[in-house]
Amino acid sequence: MVHGPPESRKSQQQQNASCEMELEPQLIPPDGGWGWVVVFGSFMIHIVTDGMTYSFGIFHNEFVTYFNEGNGYTAWIASIMVGVTFSSGPISSSFVNRYGCRAVTIAGSILASSCIIISMFAQNVLTLIITIGFGTGLGFGLIYLPAIVSVTQYFEAKRSLATGIAVCGSGFGTFIFAPLTEYLIGSYGWRGALLIIGGIVLNCIIFGAMFRPLDLEKLPQTPPNTPSTPRLGTKSVIIDQNTTSAELEPLKILPKQDQYLQVSQVTGEGIRSGAVDNLCRSNSVGHNLKPAVLNNNSNGTVTGQGPATLVISPTAAAVVKSTSNDDIARKCYSQMQLTPLRDNQRERSASGTMYRPDALYQGSLLNIPDYVSSRNDLNRSLSGSGVIKRYGSVRQGNNVSQSQEVTKCCGCITCSKETRDTFTEMMNFSLLKDVIFVIFSVSNFCTSIGFNVPYIYVAAYAEKLNISKTEASYLIATIGVANTVGRIILGYISDKPWVNRLLVYNVCLTACGFATAMVPLCQDYQSLAFYCAVFGFTIGAYVGLTSVILVDLLGIDKLTNAFGLLLLFQGIASFIGPPIGGWMYDLTDSYSPAFMMAGLMIAISGLVMFVIPPIQRFQARQSGQKHCHEHLDLS
Repeated sequence: MVHGPPESRKSQQQQNASCEMELEPQLIPPDGGWGWVVVFGSFMIHIVTDGMTYSFGIFHNEFVTYFNEGNGYTAWIASIMVGVTFSSGPISSSFVNRYGCRAVTIAGSILASSCIIISMFAQNVLTLIITIGFGTGLGFGLIYLPAIVSVTQYFEAKRSLATGIAVCGSGFGTFIFAPLTEYLIGSYGWRGALLIIGGIVLNCIIFGAMFRPLDLEKLPQTPPNTPSTPRLGTKSVIIDQNTTSAELEPLKILPKQDQYLQVSQVTGEGIRSGAVDNLCRSNSVGHNLKPAVLNNNSNGTVTGQGPATLVISPTAAAVVKSTSNDDIARKCYSQMQLTPLRDNQRERSASGTMYRPDALYQGSLLNIPDYVSSRNDLNRSLSGSGVIKRYGSVRQGNNVSQSQEVTKCCGCITCSKETRDTFTEMMNFSLLKDVIFVIFSVSNFCTSIGFNVPYIYVAAYAEKLNISKTEASYLIATIGVANTVGRIILGYISDKPWVNRLLVYNVCLTACGFATAMVPLCQDYQSLAFYCAVFGFTIGAYVGLTSVILVDLLGIDKLTNAFGLLLLFQGIASFIGPPIGGWMYDLTDSYSPAFMMAGLMIAISGLVMFVIPPIQRFQARQSGQKHCHEHLDLS
C-alpha cells in the first residue's frame, strides 16, 4: 500500500523547499540472457585473434626463408605485434569508456584486417614490422580488451563461468589456426595465406556487433511484492505509460503514516503533486537528486525558493520512497554536483564502462567480500534499513554535459573526459609505491619475456630435428588444447574458497619455467609434444588468474590501475623476448639457448612470487603494532 508522509512532516515539507530529481536506472548485469550471445562473440574473437597470434611462428619460419634475414631481426614482427597488443591496453580502455565495446571492437577488426591484407604486398621485413607489427598489433589491442569487458558487463555471480568459456577460445584458436596456417601456406604461399587470414579477421566485425551495451534506461515494470522483482526488492515500483487510471486509483489514498510520496499529476514539464508540494529524495536504486536552492537549517529542515519539481518523462509516473527531512537535507546537499537529465537530453554520448571497478575482473564476484557485503547492504536498504550501496556499478554519472566535455590528456592531446579519466587511472604510477605490486609486476615482466618464445620457435626447433612441417604445426596445436584444458581446470580449482590461488599461480609458473628450460633434452616428436602439453597447461594460470590474483593482493578498487600498468609492462617485455631468442640462434645456430633463457625467466617469475606471503604477514604485524601504539597514546 502507498501512503503519504506523516502530517507533522507535511507542514514542514510545504515550506519553500526545492529539489529536482532524476530517475536514472542502474546498470544491473542480468547474469544470462543476451549475455550468452556476448560470450559466444567473445569466444569467437579469441579464436580468431589469439589463433593467429599464437600460430604466427609458422609465418616466422617462412619469412626467415623468403627474405633471407636473421631470426633476431625477423622476430621483431611477432614481438612488436604482441607488444603493441598489450601496450595499447590503456588506449583501448579509454576508447571503450568513451565509445563502448561494440564500436571499439569493430574499429579494431577493420584496422587489423586491413593491415594483414596489405602485408601480402610486402617486399621486406621492415614493411611487415610496420603493417603486421604495429598496425595489426594495435587492431588486436582494440579487440582484446573489449572482448573481456563486454562479458563482465553481463555477469556477476556467473562471471567466472562466462569469462572462462570466452577465453577458452584462445586455446581452440591455437589448435585450429596452427594446422590451418600451415595448410594455407603450403597451398597458396604466405601471401595468399595472409589474404585469407585477413578475411577471417574481418569477421570479428560480426562478433563485435554482438557486444550490445546494457540498456541503462530500462527498469523492471512489474508490481511490487511479486516473485519477479527480487533484484529491486519489494518496495520498488515503476509505473509505465500504459498504466490505466483504474490501476492508479488505489494510489490516491494517502493514509497518515508511511514513507512514500505519490505523484499524481502529469504536466508537460514534470509531475507535481497537489497533496504534497515538496519532494524528498528516494532511497530506491539509481536515483539522483539535485537541489535547486537549498539551505540546511540547524533543525534539519530544507528551505528554498519555490515548489519542488520531479523531473521525469511527460508520459510516465512514479512512486518513490521518501525519507525524513534530515535525510532530505543531507542527501540533497551531498549530491549537489549531480545534474539531472531530462528525457529530451537523455542521449548517452559516453559509455562509462570502465568506471566500474570490476570491469576487468574475470572471477566470480561472490568471491569478493566487499561485493557480498554490498549485496547485504542492498537487501537492508530495500527493506528500509539503509541506503543502497550497489557494488560493481558505474562509479561516475554520465550526463550529457560531462560526456561532451573536452579535456586534455597528458596535457596536450584533446580528448573526452571519459577517455582522460580511464587513461589517467590506468597510468597512475603511484601504485609502484606498493611493494607487493612491484613484485607482481617484476614477475609478470619476466613471464612475458619468455611467454612467446615457445609459440614462435617450437615449430622451427622441430624442423631442426627433421620433423615435418605438418607435425611441427601440430605441436603448436597441442599447446592450444592443453591451454584450454588448463584454463578450465585451474579456473575451476581457483574458484574454490579453500584453495590458495596465489600458491597455484606460483607453482604453475615455476613448473612451466623448468619445463621450458629442459626443451633441449627433447630430441623427438613425442617428447616435444609432451613438453607442449605441460607448457600449455601450466601457462594457463598466467593468462587466466592474473586479474583474480591482483584483486586478492590489492583489492578490487585498484584493479583497473594495476591491470593497466601490467599491460604496459607485459607489452615492453613482449617487445624484447622473441628478438633475444632469435639473436641467440643467430649466434649459436641452435634454439636451445632461446628456450633456456625463456624457461629461466618464467621460473624466476614464479619463484619471486613466493616472497609475497611473508611480506604480507610482516605488513600485518606492522599495522597491528601501529594500531596498538595509537590506542595506547589515546588512552
